Amino acid sequence: MPRTFLLILLLVTFFIGCDKDRVFDEYKSLPNEWNKDSVLTFTLKNIDTLQSYNLFINVRNSTDFEYSNLFLIAEIQFPQGKVVTDTLEYEMAAPNGKWLGTGFGDLKESKLWYKEQVQFPESGKYRVSVQHAMRKNGNEKGIQNLKGITEIGFRIEKILN
Repeated sequence: MPRTFLLILLLVTFFIGCDKDRVFDEYKSLPNEWNKDSVLTFTLKNIDTLQSYNLFINVRNSTDFEYSNLFLIAEIQFPQGKVVTDTLEYEMAAPNGKWLGTGFGDLKESKLWYKEQVQFPESGKYRVSVQHAMRKNGNEKGIQNLKGITEIGFRIEKILN
């Protein structure tokens, strides 16, 4: 029994230590579909204004996701009111239909680059918002309910020099 406990403790310590560059990592769950009007917001507090970071949007999808690409609108709202908005496109599947994310079975996770070497120059609370911007070819109306997206995450990692 004591050896088993010690082994578990060592494994937990190892896995926690492997993610020392993580500053923020949070997910929002969706009911296997994402409504076009649903904006997922992540609130960032106490971000070091002198440190540089890499930003990622994490997407967990099931095989119910019918597209090879994913279009997103991401927005960062600064504490003093400035807003930076980006329209993003990510490849989710190879041309042969094989999912590019990691994972087993019907669920895949993709860690998608959002911005690199970012500084948060203002002290205070930042908000990062993400919503989908998917449309079918030839149709200006967006897809009302995007099936197959189960979670959206936002991750910040320190850039270690």
